[in-house]
Amino acid sequence: MNSLAQTAVVILNYNGKHWLEKFLPSVIAHSAEAQIIVADNASTDNSVDFLRLSFPQVKLICFEQNLGFCKGYNEALKQIEAKYFVLLNSDIEVSSNWLLPLIDFLEKNSEVIVVQPKIKSFYQKTYFEYAGASGGFLDKWGYAFCRGRIFDTCEKDEGQYNEPCEIFWATGACMVVRAEWWHKLGGFDENLFAHFEEIDFCWRVQRTGGKVFCVAESEVFHVGGGTLNASNPRKTFLNYRNNLIVLAKNLPFPQCFYKVFIRLFLDGLSAMLFLKKGEWKHIWAIIKAHWAFYAYLLFAKKQKQKLPQKVTLPKISIVWAYFVKGRKTFQEIFSATSLAK
Repeated sequence: MNSLAQTAVVILNYNGKHWLEKFLPSVIAHSAEAQIIVADNASTDNSVDFLRLSFPQVKLICFEQNLGFCKGYNEALKQIEAKYFVLLNSDIEVSSNWLLPLIDFLEKNSEVIVVQPKIKSFYQKTYFEYAGASGGFLDKWGYAFCRGRIFDTCEKDEGQYNEPCEIFWATGACMVVRAEWWHKLGGFDENLFAHFEEIDFCWRVQRTGGKVFCVAESEVFHVGGGTLNASNPRKTFLNYRNNLIVLAKNLPFPQCFYKVFIRLFLDGLSAMLFLKKGEWKHIWAIIKAHWAFYAYLLFAKKQKQKLPQKVTLPKISIVWAYFVKGRKTFQEIFSATSLAK
């Protein structure tokens, strides 16, 4: 069977009718032979009726309540038969040749389990977008960054990251995963609800012997912040809490203990930056995130997985390089160092 015919492009939707109206036509037009599926998280904006009327060729999965990003995808993918799952945000415009390079790369490289394309900005199409850019990594303290994006600095795409590259994590905005491995690893950790779930999943892929790649031959254009934008304290809460959970889950002992301790301290310093700006809601979100992390350690139902391999983090601090050394791009930081795990 054609590999594209074994591919399911799955869009999780929550009150995103305007995004579906804008971007779903490009997905349908440029994803020939693949199944196109929208899983709706109990939207209240008439998304479902709109899809049934305007895109009857798209399969619909409807939930009775908002399950969040993690559980929403977990429940949706249980209902889909495919060799490859494509998790695609509703606020993404795909290009004409976006899907085949990703699937071909998986077909030719059996050790690769997850791939992502270049993620570029919908509004500035020559620049990388925050959520994934040209492939994600973590620094020594667990801060996420990308080829093409360090903290809030997004680089112009001048072909500097065109080669296929093994990465630490692929963005949940647009990632392709082998369905067999998705089920094997239990999908996303539902304790996270949303944010950092793809980093946790890709970390578990590597701990089980698989690889994660960015395939730059493919590119898509992401609006970003379609559900929660950066100014929303809820996003601050989820990012801080989930970052700690992912470190606690995946780091080997004793790294887990001291790195999480350092991160708690660094979170306190970042709260001081919010204090300087008078953003009290974000300070409170960080405090709540820490308490929620402690509650997770004590009470949460954990994913019971025995993963054989330890995957350690690089020895470089992005915080130090960016804020102290003034190095704002991936190439500036890593020109004289390495990302060896």
